[in-house]
Amino acid sequence: MPTHEVFNQVPPIVPFDYSDNPALLAALHREGAGWAEAEVRELGVLAGSPEVQDWGRLANAYPPVLHTHDRYGNRIDEVEFHPYWHRLMEVAVGHGLHGTPWLDERPGAHTARAAKFYTWGIADAGHMCPISMTYAVVPALRHNRELSARFEPLLGSRSYDFGLREPSSKTGLIAGMSMTEKQGGSDVRANTTTATPQSDGTHRIVGHKWFTSAPMSDMFLTLAQAPGGLSCFLLPRVLPDGTRNALRLQRLKDKLGNKSNASSEIEYEDATGWLVGPEGAGVKTIIEMVNMTRLDCVIGSATGMRVAAVHAAHHARHRKAFGANLIDQPAMRNVLADLVIESEAATMAMMRLAGATDRAAQDPAEAALRRIALAITKYWVCKRAPAHAAEALECLGGNGYVEESGMPRLFRESPLMSIWEGSGNVAALDALRAMARQPESVEAYFDEVSRARGGNPHLDDAIDRIGKELTDLGDIEFRARRVVELMALVLQGAQLVRHGHAAIADAFCASRLGGDWGIAFGTLPAGVDTTAILERAHL
Repeated sequence: MPTHEVFNQVPPIVPFDYSDNPALLAALHREGAGWAEAEVRELGVLAGSPEVQDWGRLANAYPPVLHTHDRYGNRIDEVEFHPYWHRLMEVAVGHGLHGTPWLDERPGAHTARAAKFYTWGIADAGHMCPISMTYAVVPALRHNRELSARFEPLLGSRSYDFGLREPSSKTGLIAGMSMTEKQGGSDVRANTTTATPQSDGTHRIVGHKWFTSAPMSDMFLTLAQAPGGLSCFLLPRVLPDGTRNALRLQRLKDKLGNKSNASSEIEYEDATGWLVGPEGAGVKTIIEMVNMTRLDCVIGSATGMRVAAVHAAHHARHRKAFGANLIDQPAMRNVLADLVIESEAATMAMMRLAGATDRAAQDPAEAALRRIALAITKYWVCKRAPAHAAEALECLGGNGYVEESGMPRLFRESPLMSIWEGSGNVAALDALRAMARQPESVEAYFDEVSRARGGNPHLDDAIDRIGKELTDLGDIEFRARRVVELMALVLQGAQLVRHGHAAIADAFCASRLGGDWGIAFGTLPAGVDTTAILERAHL
């Protein structure tokens, strides 16, 4: 045999249709957005095409570069992106993944957007950051009717109009947010940036922001200390008179992952801002924005899990070891099935949250459920993503550890969603705070999960355990992660029991809720229908 003959290597998975996902498509119809299936499928084929996969690869291989000055010494504060970054943005904006759902009166608009966001996100995670922030900015901006009337149509426009120009002169806008500072991080009330009122109704903003993603956005929401307390402001990059606002880019962050996206430190040097919401109500003003970006954190983590499970299963179907295909080896079947179960549970929870987002404005119970479910699901699903990515990478062995496989990029991306918009403790404690301040959210949660009672004894027992956990408030903050984890698992289990594939629901409840499970993936109990489960990850 010639020494350089290549054999027992896995064929490329590209091209593939990422929308070929029975859990996603069933939930799309169940949550009232079946009308969007054709567009979801269109994005799935496009995202899995060789051309678009190259867009994402090259946008990450050649990350953005900051240019603070031009050749003559003039301050320009511009970030240069790979051309494929702009192609990715064009598709995302063109399919309405940013602010468009807020302008769409069709039932299920947010659910449709969630499914498209999930489907297109396989192309590249980095550019989804400004897309997500533009989506989230709209409800916060509505606290200022004048600004909302002027900019909301442009934030929902399907035109990607990149470039430094006055916002009202553009055909479409991208928005960012600039909240955290060196000394505060998630504790935004520790912000020291100041906002001084001016005679024309604007404020002069002075301060430093530690994390401002997508600094080439057209406008930003930011927090600053006004005379009346911490307040929210809108800062455009270009002012109405055509001059540049004093937003100085200090440096770009050298991040673990999310390489295609520019994240920066910004200095406000007497920048001009417009108040959004009442003075002193900055946190209250941005809370809806936080909820929307938390939803996207869950979607992003679910996307990564689906990609990981599909790639691991594809590899195992084509790779032989010890005399058989890997997928036919019992130990590997256990691992792969476990990965698919985790992925499908995340997808089901994500789509339920999107449905609640659609119905929250008219249904107080759905609004209450969304409040608590977003916090607990953001904590758990995003926390599971890194372990899931690591296990999927290992299924490819050494082949998964090299960049060409795409798995290292997926792995580097996986911790971000758990950090963004409040890391684990912040999300867990926020869930406790929601239960204390809005007891109707607890009622809505139990109403939701109790609809699945009688479908699985492990789920029934776990619902009862939550009730007992919540009656003991003595050391509830110390137990925060334990309580929130169980609540998230029960919510996922309830969705699977009511709407999911029977084999996956049974295995999920036996392992995650019944305790017949180890610590690592691949420790499912005997008797699990791995054949049916693995079919769910067969593209």
